[in-house]
Amino acid sequence: MKLYRTFAAVGSLTMISRLLGFVRDILIASVLGTSMVADAFFVAFRFPNLFRRLFGEGAFNAAFVPLFAKKIEGEGRPAARAFAEEALAGLLFILLLLTALCELTMPWLMYILAPGFTENPDKFDLAILLTRITFPYLLAMSLVALLSGVLNSLGRFTAAAAAPILLNIVLVSVMLLASWQGLNKSPQAGVLLAWGVSIAGALQLFMLALAAYRAGMGLSIKRPRMSADMRKLIKLGIPGVISGGVTQINIVIGTLIASMQAGALSLLYYADRLAQLPLGIVGIAIGIVLLPDLSRKLRAGEDAAAMNAQNRSLEFGLLLALPAAVALAVSASPIITVLFQRGAFTAADTAATAPALVATAIGLPAFIMIKVFSPAFFAREDTKTPMRFAIISMVVNIIGSLALFFLFRSLGILPHIGIAIAGTIAGWINAILLWVTLSRNGNFNLDARLMRVLPRIVLASIIMGLALWLTQGLLAPYIWADLAGLIKWSALGALVTFGLGVYGAAIVATGVTSPRALLAGLRRG
Repeated sequence: MKLYRTFAAVGSLTMISRLLGFVRDILIASVLGTSMVADAFFVAFRFPNLFRRLFGEGAFNAAFVPLFAKKIEGEGRPAARAFAEEALAGLLFILLLLTALCELTMPWLMYILAPGFTENPDKFDLAILLTRITFPYLLAMSLVALLSGVLNSLGRFTAAAAAPILLNIVLVSVMLLASWQGLNKSPQAGVLLAWGVSIAGALQLFMLALAAYRAGMGLSIKRPRMSADMRKLIKLGIPGVISGGVTQINIVIGTLIASMQAGALSLLYYADRLAQLPLGIVGIAIGIVLLPDLSRKLRAGEDAAAMNAQNRSLEFGLLLALPAAVALAVSASPIITVLFQRGAFTAADTAATAPALVATAIGLPAFIMIKVFSPAFFAREDTKTPMRFAIISMVVNIIGSLALFFLFRSLGILPHIGIAIAGTIAGWINAILLWVTLSRNGNFNLDARLMRVLPRIVLASIIMGLALWLTQGLLAPYIWADLAGLIKWSALGALVTFGLGVYGAAIVATGVTSPRALLAGLRRG
């Protein structure tokens, strides 16, 4: 239960960030809708995010954390700090070169990232401008990822989990300013958002650097050098760049294809943001906590404890991800209607976003499973196996997105839905490959407890889904009618509360858990 408690602590901070992110996205939808400016900003935001995940979170979660944990366990904190400073120097050098290169070549890069924008020169030029403004976010957030790895390995998870809150506070403030100034669908609103992204990145970097200093791990900037430790980090990190960033790579592939349909980028963004709430709260909590925890247990030879940590992580993840996936799929339209349908975001946008959310929601459990299974490879310093599966997943996503996009368009179906379906299929293939390989290697097996509760979690999720489907029909007049916002929010709140209550009752009735056991476990943790 101690692992559950850590998940809950990190997840609660992530929930605050995601809720603020919803406020941010509600404001963006109201001000920009699915306009040209929205499409341009979402490309600008995704491009540095791709490299942040590849050079920051992906590579360092896969390679840096196990090596840093090994240094702490075997050689002590001074040696670990020296290794972190070497990694910082090398990463900073590469990021500065990459940032300068991308800033100079951005017009040519945009032909690759969003080729469909070339049909609208104003959108194309705006996307270049906004991406240039946001790109320093890559530099700041990759360094944040390194500092997060340091703090997480020391068992200090709070600062890293809280840092994204700053981004959402800044962007909410920027959107309130744009709304107050009446900048609906204007390029000026996009420019304000882009500057907000870069400013938020700098604030997060300052916050993590201060937290590391207070933890006795203040890092100095030194001249890059190729030591034996750096060679090993690079050897492990290159596969980690691919395997850790596969989700972002798939998103960028979808971005490239979606740029051929006006408004598709925005529609996919809003659907993805809704799916990211449970994925962020559960998946990020697992990803942050599980890798350093597994690394420490394996270094200490505690194989049974490592196996238990993986089983409890999967149990925790599916306990929350399965009902979330069912709820988003069943109630996609009312959720989008209440959250986004106002101002520049129309009823037609709701109708186009809902099926994309359904397709994305079906993939939620797979992405949670990836978050659980990948650290089992990374903690054993095996980044090549997840890399191979990531490549397979990307190939499936590319072929599926292209095939379904053009097939759906020829059939008169909204083609962006095909991109969402392809991403979900690719995610499930990746998750299954990771699971099968771990099981064959004897590094993961479902224990008796998980085998007992998993079918019951599925049953409880189905019961909740049926209850939501029946209830939202009764609440339809209050959700879709042209009523005051407070009434719609109250109706959605009642639907969500009812769904949570039904699910809670179902997991207790089916024997998944009990209120007494959960409270007792949290007290022991």
